[in-house]
Amino acid sequence: MSITLARRRTFLLRALAGTAGFAFAGASSAQPLADAAKPAATTVLPIANRLAEYVHRLRYEDIDAGALEALKLRLVDTFGCALAALQEPVVQRCFHLAEADASYASTLIGTTRRTTPELAAFANGAAIRYYDLNDGYAAKEIGHPSDFISVSLAVAQSERRSIQDFILASLVAYEIECRLFDAAAISPRGWDNPSYGVVTAALTAGKLMKLSVEQLTQAVNIALVDHIAMNQTRTQVLSNWKGLADASAAKSGVFAARLAREGVTGPSPVFEGTYGFEKLVAGQPIPIDTSTFGGAGRPFRIADVLVKPYPAQGHTLTAVEAAIRLSGRIHDPAQIDKVVVATTQLGYRITGSGPYVWAPATKETADHSMPYIVARALIDGTLTNASYTPEKLTAADVRALMPKIRVEEDPALTALYPRHIPNRISVHLRSGEVLSERVDDLPGAPDVPLTRQAIEAKFWRTAGAAIPRAHGEALIQRIWSMERLSGVDALFEAAVVERMA
Repeated sequence: MSITLARRRTFLLRALAGTAGFAFAGASSAQPLADAAKPAATTVLPIANRLAEYVHRLRYEDIDAGALEALKLRLVDTFGCALAALQEPVVQRCFHLAEADASYASTLIGTTRRTTPELAAFANGAAIRYYDLNDGYAAKEIGHPSDFISVSLAVAQSERRSIQDFILASLVAYEIECRLFDAAAISPRGWDNPSYGVVTAALTAGKLMKLSVEQLTQAVNIALVDHIAMNQTRTQVLSNWKGLADASAAKSGVFAARLAREGVTGPSPVFEGTYGFEKLVAGQPIPIDTSTFGGAGRPFRIADVLVKPYPAQGHTLTAVEAAIRLSGRIHDPAQIDKVVVATTQLGYRITGSGPYVWAPATKETADHSMPYIVARALIDGTLTNASYTPEKLTAADVRALMPKIRVEEDPALTALYPRHIPNRISVHLRSGEVLSERVDDLPGAPDVPLTRQAIEAKFWRTAGAAIPRAHGEALIQRIWSMERLSGVDALFEAAVVERMA
């Protein structure tokens, strides 16, 4: 063994040994060397390496028919969400930022304009996420895996990869994001889930760039150390950044993969190190067992990703449905004396506590506010993108009803999470009558998967006003048979919106 290799090995072993029990550096140098000599300390690879090895060895042949169908369903939904948002000012600003010379390789959804893969991942990610209506996954963290379809679309196109490569990379995005969400909660410690998303983006992009295991590892190292996101994004006054945070992680992950391809290295071990992610962000070891990940007969996590029926934060969705059902039984909202919303522990913490949820001033705050969402659904009998206009946010009827609403945790509901995200609403009328509805699941949840017909119906509800009918039908049909396409260009071509081309 050369002196250089020996030094590298000693450094890595010291770093790994130093993570035990999250003890910071301070012990004598002899102790880590003694610990490093133990065989057990050398058998477990760092998390970044393990993720890289899993992504590198995954093949298109590992994909089962169920995972492919699940991806197609969510891809129709993802395009619908993006197309619906193209005229929104925030999305238009992101597209304007991304516009570049046509010689660049990655298309902006709904247009014929192209830009760099980084900026396409950012701008298209902004459109996918804008309405908070794209799919979601609930575990120790909750988020939107389809945000990173923006990466697989942009890089598959810029690298001129086959449709099979795109399909495989998209499943990588879902698998990595969901497995990281399964592993450890970081939001209670003040960190936001795009800190995981940037790893998802780097590995998704790296898979399409055909990076080696070492390069994929370095892409993770670079991406994660450079993109630790604060959870201030999702508390108090929520801003445009709430819908752009994953888009930013997508951009950073693509750039990290490009750096790794050029031979740039990042700090390691980035998860387990002395000042690494486990110690400073998660506050605990992160259990990652890639032998359980999807492929080679094992199910992919994409089947457990819910398709959202309403544009609202995931913990509120069943409350929306319960409120809509109750609205038909309440002839005059003025007769409501009080409303009690029983929810899960996370539902209360994220959407039902703090002064800002009781007086939302922005769309982003309102769609994370249980009191606003329930009040709006009780009054209108529905919840749509139009529920968050400035006029709706300040309307006298919703402002009068919200103070009558109380949100509280029910431990029995918490016990059902995350397989179910239940809510119960009890409306107390002035007459003394109490009306109650509890909803545990909605169509689109893992236990109640949507059919192609239902996904198409949601696509047209969401994007019907944004895309000519013939274009939308062509896009949907191409997705249903996408394994027979040569690449993703055909998807972009069908998704062109005439007024933006």
